[in-house]
Amino acid sequence: MPTMPRLSTAIAAGFLALAALPAAAETVGKVGVDWIGNDIYIDAVSDPKISGITCHVTYFDRSVIDRLKNGNWFEDPSNNAIACRQTGPIAIGDIDLSRGGEEVFKSGLSLIWKSLVVTRVYDKANDTLIYLAHSREVTDGSAKMSISTVPLYGENVTWTKGKP
Repeated sequence: MPTMPRLSTAIAAGFLALAALPAAAETVGKVGVDWIGNDIYIDAVSDPKISGITCHVTYFDRSVIDRLKNGNWFEDPSNNAIACRQTGPIAIGDIDLSRGGEEVFKSGLSLIWKSLVVTRVYDKANDTLIYLAHSREVTDGSAKMSISTVPLYGENVTWTKGKP
């Protein structure tokens, strides 16, 4: 039986692991596109390390009828779009400033193989955050992507660690 210090350490580690997960999305819209039940979903995603920015991401969800008719039962298309805007005062936490950026959201588009990913990259020269929506596949990468930018100017932007 674990002792209390070990148990509390395990619980604390679990909470830290949850805090490191990418942002969760809230579905704010659903548009039907045909009579067989295919839909376009619109999700609102808040950046977990930057308050005051909301991204709206769209993706296509295939119906059961479409899956039966066309095959690929466990997969949705890679089509997506993104738009990000300032929705309040911007407070920037400890973000990855490398050229590869950092993943801020991920959602499955297939049972195992494909995910819709939103990656944030900081463009220091233009003082702008870039949000890139793309699909990530285990075997065949997709060239389908969408991009949105949020310029960081004005008095409503603060950096918790000081501006880089």
